[in-house]
Amino acid sequence: MKPRRPYLLRALHEWISDSGDTPHIVVDAGLEGVVVPRPYVKDGKIVLNVSMSATQGLKLGNDALSFEARFGGASFSVYVPIKAVLGIYSRETGQGMIFPEGDADPDPGSTPSPPAAPPPAKGETKPTRRPKLQVVK
Repeated sequence: MKPRRPYLLRALHEWISDSGDTPHIVVDAGLEGVVVPRPYVKDGKIVLNVSMSATQGLKLGNDALSFEARFGGASFSVYVPIKAVLGIYSRETGQGMIFPEGDADPDPGSTPSPPAAPPPAKGETKPTRRPKLQVVK
């Protein structure tokens, strides 16, 4: 069977957005192929706002998600293999899902290749808000 993580990610993104909330994802920034602004990585993870208003060209594919966004006023191209997405939640309510390990293993022979890493943006600062993640059963 195909991995279910990309399908759950798209469904929860749509549900959170349709509810009028802001979808955020938690990403394991240490996995190979992850292209995110490194100054915002803390303890090997980064939380990204993936709302339509915060991103440009958001693509939630089966192998990876990608978009352009501004970090500290500078544009940055983000690329995240689906296996690096640890969870998705609503910033306002904390409702969402932590993905179980092993449900993002790609089909044999399917390995996404990340784009070339862009140079770090100038003038980046650390975000001041810490997200709150709530497990929903």
